[in-house]
Amino acid sequence: MSAEISAAPGQFARRRLQFRAWRGTRPFWAGLFIMIGGFPIMYFPYANLQIGHLTLAMATTAGAGSLIIGVLLVVLGISLWFQKHIRTFAGVAAILLGLVSIPVSNFGGFVVGFLFTLVGGAMAVAWAPGGDTDAQPAQQVAVGGGGAPAGVADSDTTILRPVAGEPNDLSGTSPANGANGRRSAG
Repeated sequence: MSAEISAAPGQFARRRLQFRAWRGTRPFWAGLFIMIGGFPIMYFPYANLQIGHLTLAMATTAGAGSLIIGVLLVVLGISLWFQKHIRTFAGVAAILLGLVSIPVSNFGGFVVGFLFTLVGGAMAVAWAPGGDTDAQPAQQVAVGGGGAPAGVADSDTTILRPVAGEPNDLSGTSPANGANGRRSAG
């Protein structure tokens, strides 16, 4: 038997770098924390703890509710990995499910599941996709008049500047148009 690795040289490093790149484009840690928080929430209501010859059953009347909350948290964590655009919904839903698990599931999986879920949900809500590092900086347009110093451009108004001589009211309710602000039905 030889001690050689069957994989091509550098394949592990290449796969590790691919995973790192994939992980960097989505809220990976938020999904992981939410999934880790879901497991104690769904496990503890069905657990039997053996202490010597004494069996301590932690079954509660809300065992089904705990199972549903735990499964939903695991599904939210997985969906954060593969559908990053739902990060706000999944984060808020995870936080709410974690809060609901406090009275339903033995203090939220003995607070462990609750804390993991709360931190993961907050990370999901706070996560934002990174910008392109190769993007060119925007050209600043000199804006003259109006009190703005030349060379300083306001990012909100540089693209959509009012045209000189044209009315800027698009609602049709301006007194200059002869309207008094009321809509006519006929």
